[in-house]
Amino acid sequence: MSQVTFSIPDEILLALKATPEILAARIRIAAAVKLYEMGQLSSGAASQLAGVPKPYFLSHLADYGVNTFDLSEEELSHDLKSA
Repeated sequence: MSQVTFSIPDEILLALKATPEILAARIRIAAAVKLYEMGQLSSGAASQLAGVPKPYFLSHLADYGVNTFDLSEEELSHDLKSA
């Protein structure tokens, strides 16, 4: 497994009232959500990056304003007719 490290100014930690560990977890999930939203990661890969189970990841996408399922109107209509 690879490791990525970077520096965070102490002022950022103070402003966010976070420890380095808590901020690292928040950054991981935020990055995973954005990469999922951009279509660069599947939900499974994004949940793995975030370090959380896939159901947890999917259930918290709305917290970041991201749709769980990105269906076009045509796809949604087809799914409704097939149900």
